[in-house]
Amino acid sequence: MNIPNISTFRFLAPAAALCLMGILAGCNIAQPAQDDPTRYFVLSDPVGPAKEGAVAPGAARIGLKAVKIEGYLKRREIVVRTGENEVEFRDYRRWAEPLEAALSRVLRARLLSSADVAQVSVEPFPTDQDRDFDVSVEVRRCEGLAPRSGKTGASFVAIFEISTTGPNPRVVQRKTFVAPDSAWDGTDYDRLANLLTADASALGQEILAALPPKA
Repeated sequence: MNIPNISTFRFLAPAAALCLMGILAGCNIAQPAQDDPTRYFVLSDPVGPAKEGAVAPGAARIGLKAVKIEGYLKRREIVVRTGENEVEFRDYRRWAEPLEAALSRVLRARLLSSADVAQVSVEPFPTDQDRDFDVSVEVRRCEGLAPRSGKTGASFVAIFEISTTGPNPRVVQRKTFVAPDSAWDGTDYDRLANLLTADASALGQEILAALPPKA
């Protein structure tokens, strides 16, 4: 039987130890930090701050109920419709705040910008503020359009109701608002946010036009 030479072990042992140390060191090398590709967007306020001047005589006091949106819009990822019944959620392009809150903020600002509106309360309504009308809004679409064949754009559709207040409220107006087509290149999400802001503001203008005279 051949017995390995002791001198051979003495030569191989340090080499093996160095290899092992090299492997362990390689495992502990920190990987370079990767930049987060996620970008966040908000709906802006195109009408500026609320008016500071006097309101018109008999200006309305409005209660803006919590804005409702379709279930598939209740997420931070921006939605892009790619087909009649198909949507994509853009993982790295997100809303910086809940979409319902953003839409409510834009609508309130637009309503307050009118001299025909004295105040706009939001739910939960203050118990010490009277209201002439309540407004409810359901947003059916608030997204980008990027079909595989056809032009891109922004899509915004909403239904709003105006009702009286008091113990026996009744609906006095109910309309569907469809924003006109607007161009979008399918990649500039800052522009998409601006287009949807303008659509929400236009919805506010439609609500103002539909307000009936105070009783």
